Amino acid sequence: MMGLMFHGKAKRLVKSKKYEDALEVLTMGEEAFSLCDSSVVQLIDNVPILQIDMVWCYFMLKDISKLSVAGKRLEEARKGIERSHGKESTRLRLLHGNAHPELALHLRLELLEGIVAYHSGDLEKAKRSLNSARSRYLELQVPDEELSMLMGMGYGERAAKRALRMNRQSVERAVDFLVEERAKKQQKYEDDLRRRNEIMEQKRFGVTPLKKAVDLEKLKELVSIGFEKELAAESLRRNENEMQKALDDLTNPDTNSDIQLFIESRKKKRARRASDAAVERLVTLGFPREAVVAAVDAHGTEERALNHLLEQNVPKESAPPTGPVAENVGSSSGSGSASSSNGGTGTVPNNGNIPIFDQEMERDVEMEHEITGDLRSEDVFSDYDMELTRESEAIEEYLALVLV
Repeated sequence: MMGLMFHGKAKRLVKSKKYEDALEVLTMGEEAFSLCDSSVVQLIDNVPILQIDMVWCYFMLKDISKLSVAGKRLEEARKGIERSHGKESTRLRLLHGNAHPELALHLRLELLEGIVAYHSGDLEKAKRSLNSARSRYLELQVPDEELSMLMGMGYGERAAKRALRMNRQSVERAVDFLVEERAKKQQKYEDDLRRRNEIMEQKRFGVTPLKKAVDLEKLKELVSIGFEKELAAESLRRNENEMQKALDDLTNPDTNSDIQLFIESRKKKRARRASDAAVERLVTLGFPREAVVAAVDAHGTEERALNHLLEQNVPKESAPPTGPVAENVGSSSGSGSASSSNGGTGTVPNNGNIPIFDQEMERDVEMEHEITGDLRSEDVFSDYDMELTRESEAIEEYLALVLV
């Protein structure tokens, strides 16, 4: 996943023409991929494409000193693409419904091979590679008539061009491609939304003593046979997601009662935390603490408490408190939760048989959001969808050199 994230960031840097920065990130991506299982990495085209992107950066930076390493990278990239895409890209064709997304990628690969061959003195190879790249470029040119037909159906110019390029200018296949891509994006959105909801639910249930999330599939099984969801989740959490042990606790009157007491205690603790936070936010608006505490206790929610304070014209203090919010949390009203006898954790005694605690899942949330956000926004065809303007200029430039 880290390799994919680094590669995604590097591609955005390339688009911004920050080639030196892109090279640094691509190098980190290459290192991340090297730590993965080689038998798995060989089945995907991410590493070969990363190699091509690195050589493209060398070219854009006009770094001739990387000539020898560029040749090796391109050789490895070609082998990797042939291995992952299959003979004549048959595996790729099956994956993408007979579309031809790889044409632009092969164009860039052949262009770079031609450039490296030219600077290495192999003019015949340079000529073959550059002529092949030029043929692919001409094949990828979108006819105005077909483009107008797709745009007349309501598709944007960029999407229409890409669909035609990847389907050899066939309007019918391009339409099928666009419809399928729209359906895939909708399905991906729904899957992402469901997964986010699952993660939030898991965080609400807390983690096991070994810091694992509650197994939602096992939770569904317990709920399907009649157990209340929170009760079943807590039993799984305590028992490291071991189904039989969780079931034993749920059917044992003593442990079942103990779990229920803990859940009630946790609810009270979370409600108290939310109430204290609401009090602190309202106090920072200048309302007297005593009036705010009374309003929150009486009306339950921050919004209702605020409306009450405004309706009652409660006078604001001249200077709202400026100290840390946290130092007053928990001091504004009665407890309603077991804390003093349990080290302030809000736990309920259970004869020492089951470790009970109320803690959130220990996750690197910021990193998770960054990685998943990058990957969710990544276009599945981004590696193959290229404008090719610079490639076209380079083809003509180097063909002119080799034909002199």
